[in-house]
Amino acid sequence: MTVQNATKQRIIDLATKNEITIHKLSLQSGVPYSTLSSFVNGKCKSITLTTLLHICDGVGITMKEFFDDPLFDSVYKQKANK
Repeated sequence: MTVQNATKQRIIDLATKNEITIHKLSLQSGVPYSTLSSFVNGKCKSITLTTLLHICDGVGITMKEFFDDPLFDSVYKQKANK
């Protein structure tokens, strides 16, 4: 799994866990819906750390908590094996 895919999935999982839509997450985080939607749907390939920080604030977690998820384990393992 790539960092991009893990990040997208983590955002989707956080929205699901918090029982909110991507639209509601955009409102809670202050990130424009078009930005969030484009990234989650794969139209945009990257997201800034500032945007990610706003998303984390929107769901009440730290960036450390965002990346401390099993989704990123395979990313770390792939990097270690190269």
